[in-house]
Amino acid sequence: MVTSSPSRFAIVIFAGLILVFTALFSLPIASASGTVTPISDALFTAVSTICVTGLATVDMAAHWSPFGHVLVFLGVNIGGMGVLTLASLLGMVISKRLGLRAKLLAAGDTNPLRAHGGVVNEGQTVRLGEVGQLLKTVALSLLVIEGVVALLLYPGLLMAGIPPLAALWEAPYYAAMSFTNTGFTPNAGGVTEFADDYFVLTVLMVSVFLGSIGFPVIYTLAKHHWHVKRWSLHSKLTLITTAILFVAGAAVFLILEYDNALTFGSMDAADTTFQAFFLSAMTRSGGFSVVEIGDLNGSSLVAGSMLMFVGGGSASTAGGIKVTTLAVLAIAVWSEARGRQSVQAFGRRIPSDVQRVALSVVAWGATIVALSTIVIAQITKAPIAEVLFDVISAFGTVGLSTGLTAELPDSATYVMAATIFMGRIGTVTLAAAVAATSRSQLYSLPVERPIVG
Repeated sequence: MVTSSPSRFAIVIFAGLILVFTALFSLPIASASGTVTPISDALFTAVSTICVTGLATVDMAAHWSPFGHVLVFLGVNIGGMGVLTLASLLGMVISKRLGLRAKLLAAGDTNPLRAHGGVVNEGQTVRLGEVGQLLKTVALSLLVIEGVVALLLYPGLLMAGIPPLAALWEAPYYAAMSFTNTGFTPNAGGVTEFADDYFVLTVLMVSVFLGSIGFPVIYTLAKHHWHVKRWSLHSKLTLITTAILFVAGAAVFLILEYDNALTFGSMDAADTTFQAFFLSAMTRSGGFSVVEIGDLNGSSLVAGSMLMFVGGGSASTAGGIKVTTLAVLAIAVWSEARGRQSVQAFGRRIPSDVQRVALSVVAWGATIVALSTIVIAQITKAPIAEVLFDVISAFGTVGLSTGLTAELPDSATYVMAATIFMGRIGTVTLAAAVAATSRSQLYSLPVERPIVG
């Protein structure tokens, strides 16, 4: 039965929503011209919307009617919350309580890494008794954060010259697109209109950060505030790794692009530094861009691809292999180098099954990216650097593009859509869905050590 596994349940519900939104985007009322949108464009837009990616094969600002834009707004919020969380919330509203089954589904969604051994396929960042409170945090986080971001953006948009009525729509739109880490823009110029507006760009960065750290971390911060000792290991690893990647990414872009006349070369020191931090934040999953991605040096495209592949926090609106996966593997390598028999961090031991999941996540992600890159490069004959960047952007549900995605033929569009889908539902979800029917092995085979390295 599908619903017996949270992983399969997620896949089926995401696929169902994508089909529904594909049909809606295909309607003449959804396009500005009043014509039927081709199925390839409607499907890709539905996938990119529900999977909060931000890549597009059409001009998002010009192609869609007001009805189409409302569909995009609703779709990214549904995808941002996570279908399992949304389903659990609906169940709680209907039944007025969360049963054990719903709690297991919700707990599996809120943390793709198993915190302890046991019969549950997917782990739990929080105890089952805390899931109800966590789900309330998810809903409140979405409403409150997007509401506050919209209120902060509205005067900024007015000062940027946006008409009051247009700003009344664009402010919540930008709030939703930033917190869900999608990156769609309601205006043709996108965030380039605010290239010199540090206030608007900073608000967008903060909103992207809050969306990318994950609901379990938001729950921890809301519950324990700045009592660091009470934070879970997951929260500590997420915040520390996110901060390191944010600063390191900005430094790398600053070094690689400071003399590029098409990007940072024409800016002064303050602008260059700020835009380097903005680009670092957006390559993690935000998807907004002040500079043209296609104008970046090849070395910067590689650096950006690495950041996009990592992505954000688990159970967040960001994609990628997740920062906790990177952190666990880095700690495991460091422990091995120092000859430690166990992997430890912040006074806690990380079990071997979590390490195996981390390795599986990277293997799944690398395989998906490699296969998609090969297929799309063969179809399009485009430069491999551009193909790789857009494929990783799709897998990490980032939304940045060198311009390649908008020019893809239909066959390559379907491949890119599949990459987005696999990236959004998560490599762990894919692995757990495949392994859901695996049987326990009640015996051990003799040990033999192959030579590695």
